[in-house]
Amino acid sequence: MIYVVRQGDTLYTISNRTGVPVWKIAYDNQILNTERLAVGQALLILQPGEEGSYRRGMYVTGYAYPFIEPYVLEQALPALNELLVFSYGFTFEGELVPPWRDDLWMIEQAWNTGVKPMMVLTPFTEGAFNNQLVKVVVENKEVQQQLIANVQETVQERGFAGVDIDFEYILPENRVGYAEFVRRMREVMNADGYQVSVALVPKERADQPGLLYEGMDYRLLGEAANLVFLMTYEWGYMYSPPMAVAPLNKVRQVVEYALSEIPREKILMGIPNYGYNWTLPYERGVSKAQIVGNVEAVRLAIENNAQIMFAEIAQSPYFTYARNGVRHEVWFEDVRSIEAKLHLAVEYGLHGVGYWNLMKPFRANWLMLERE
Repeated sequence: MIYVVRQGDTLYTISNRTGVPVWKIAYDNQILNTERLAVGQALLILQPGEEGSYRRGMYVTGYAYPFIEPYVLEQALPALNELLVFSYGFTFEGELVPPWRDDLWMIEQAWNTGVKPMMVLTPFTEGAFNNQLVKVVVENKEVQQQLIANVQETVQERGFAGVDIDFEYILPENRVGYAEFVRRMREVMNADGYQVSVALVPKERADQPGLLYEGMDYRLLGEAANLVFLMTYEWGYMYSPPMAVAPLNKVRQVVEYALSEIPREKILMGIPNYGYNWTLPYERGVSKAQIVGNVEAVRLAIENNAQIMFAEIAQSPYFTYARNGVRHEVWFEDVRSIEAKLHLAVEYGLHGVGYWNLMKPFRANWLMLERE
């Protein structure tokens, strides 16, 4: 079902070889110019009426902001069981701060397509995680009770199916208290038939140092929530050296550690729906990569006559090119890297997978995962 373009291939020769019409290959893979392909480009090949067979009964979820383009969300929804609406913040008094754009249209569209919409709760202040908000809500029981009551009321009023708690940079001294907060949220929400999930940063061992990791206890949070979402991405990120966003070998290490602390039927493995474009040479503290969509990355390779390579250990595509005297290196996801990640989730018997995030179009990915 996946074909990798070779030198001399055209959509017409690939169509003749596979028996799939040119229009179908172009549509499924969002190819705008049917006359141009990149060597190394991975194509999803589905016969008319054929469905992807990669789901294997897995639960699929994904985050999206309310300003997502409606057509982009519409393409993703048939692959989802759940939509994570990002995000609701809160004040130091426990009052909720709704998204700056109304999310009701997303909630309604989700339910109309058989998808459960979930509120996402984050300790954001001016777009950044604020661990002092976490500290207050963990240590001040009155504020905590107020926040949980407000979440419960909003979930009921807006028509959510539950809440996903996405807190990061939790202070080490709040490790146990944070898990207790998640447990109390679950008890209150479950009593009304709502689900509670919690997002976990990608740890590889219990004593992993660093502010991102020390306040997050996999075992306690796994016990506290109905489901956990492993944020298995951002090894390659905006300020890092060029590398895969979610190298499979590193994802595997996080999954294996998670399984030592949390039942597999509670685990959702994160998958990135984006890549990064770095300028070279990389300078630590100076270089800043630009985010790029997966479909956009392939078009960039075509425009610059770049050959797409595939890193075997990371199981991730990448390419380099030069424009206006500046060299670039791009790492992204394609149907091969998605296939490898889905196989990993199936191999370990995980509950499912989840995407950060749905904002960029990637039709072939969703076709691979359409609900049976």
